[in-house]
Amino acid sequence: MSDDTFTEILRRANEATWSQAVQHRFVRELFDGAVPDGVMARYLIQDHRFLDSFLTLLGAAIATADSFEARLRFGRFAGMVSGEENTYFLRAFEALGVSEARRAEEPDTAPTAGFKALMREAAGTRDYAAVLAVLVVAEWLYLDWASRAPQPLPDNFVHAEWVTLHDNPFFRDFVAFLRGELDRVGPQASDTAHDFFRRAVALELAFFDAAHDV
Repeated sequence: MSDDTFTEILRRANEATWSQAVQHRFVRELFDGAVPDGVMARYLIQDHRFLDSFLTLLGAAIATADSFEARLRFGRFAGMVSGEENTYFLRAFEALGVSEARRAEEPDTAPTAGFKALMREAAGTRDYAAVLAVLVVAEWLYLDWASRAPQPLPDNFVHAEWVTLHDNPFFRDFVAFLRGELDRVGPQASDTAHDFFRRAVALELAFFDAAHDV
């Protein structure tokens, strides 16, 4: 894609925060297979909390998209999140010794609560550009850091599969689709897109920071 696309303009407007997120200590340790089990468990418990709000956001994308093909793409991605990705979480929790009781009782961190609220806020706008702005950050930022992973990946599947879930042909194609949609509709709702994109990037960075907080 051109550096002059709307999504590139959005990313450049948030370059410092974006770069801090994709080069975060958590990401570096993940690539090395060096994330302590306690940190990985806290991170995944919090990340799993997003699924309900994220599926709500995908539902809003299906409802507000302006083409049948786009609805199909969102529907297929919702199926992947509900199936393959959710299954990874359950396997990882078992490997890390995280009980259902702990998953239920551990409170949301501030970034988790903030991101859940932002997803539901975007969904509630019924505005395709607002929905896309949050989705693009949530998926493109993860593709950006995951695509930087050196080979070979760590032996531990908890680390390795978290990378490959966010860097594979299906995921890369979906991110390109999301960006193309926001490039198409975003310029007509520029202020809205900039606002939701900026807040989403800030929350992504805060979410990584919180993984190491005890």
